[in-house]
Amino acid sequence: MTPKLELAAITDEFSPDLAVALDAMAPIGMTACELRVVGGKNIMNLTDDEVKQAMDLLNAKGIRVLGLSSPILKCTLPEGGEVDSRFQQDMFGAAYTMDDQPRLTERAIRLCEMTGAKVVRVFSFWRTVDPEKCFAPACAALSKMAGQFKAHDIICGIENEHACNIGTAAEAARFLNAVPHSHLKLVWDPANALVSGENPFPEGYNLLPKDRIVHVHAKDCHMEGHKPVWGPVGTRHVDWKGQIAALLNDGYSGAVSLETHWPGPGGNKLQGSVICGWNLRGLLAA
Repeated sequence: MTPKLELAAITDEFSPDLAVALDAMAPIGMTACELRVVGGKNIMNLTDDEVKQAMDLLNAKGIRVLGLSSPILKCTLPEGGEVDSRFQQDMFGAAYTMDDQPRLTERAIRLCEMTGAKVVRVFSFWRTVDPEKCFAPACAALSKMAGQFKAHDIICGIENEHACNIGTAAEAARFLNAVPHSHLKLVWDPANALVSGENPFPEGYNLLPKDRIVHVHAKDCHMEGHKPVWGPVGTRHVDWKGQIAALLNDGYSGAVSLETHWPGPGGNKLQGSVICGWNLRGLLAA
């Protein structure tokens, strides 16, 4: 039951207490992670000393930091028009504005230096009722950011996020075609595409430039109207078996990172993430 791709997780999906999260992740065989919330604080708000303490815990478990699940450009674009209220805006302890973005970018570079992370997840502004207004500004902002990251050998990973202006594979493919930067790639999240109204696999995935996929997030849900109902990975409406087989067939060699979202049985998120972690391991080993 050896996974054919590296098995990872966003740590706070298990627990905001990093030690608790790592104790749960290690037995599943997770060898890498993304940092988003540690000790109840968004990573952007951690002090250098807190980052060093986190690294001590990670090194003790032999779990590397593959990326930062940052909130960069998860903000309102002032000229983008009215925000689309249909989609829940998950903040994860990070409510920032456009004015904060240069500082967040510099902090992300520093955090990568401290943790060894090579991918910084970024977004495309909160989704508006007219996403087209945000397309050119997102292209300009992320092209500039990719240039800053390139100088430090860091990948700018745009995630397709249903609450942001690039939510579907079709939107992601258009964006990547418009910004052919070597250090701007895609964090592919099939469940987010599903919530955006797209069938992520095979239709959505087939639209993507496969060589621009740097990382993959795994979660699962079905839709009730515009509302996603999250559940155990591999049991809802994302064809994870087919998606993983296609990734392998297309030469993807990165990690697949659990982003549970399911509240878990009886609201026990830690237990839910353990269940999802083992499910994902099984899918990656099939």
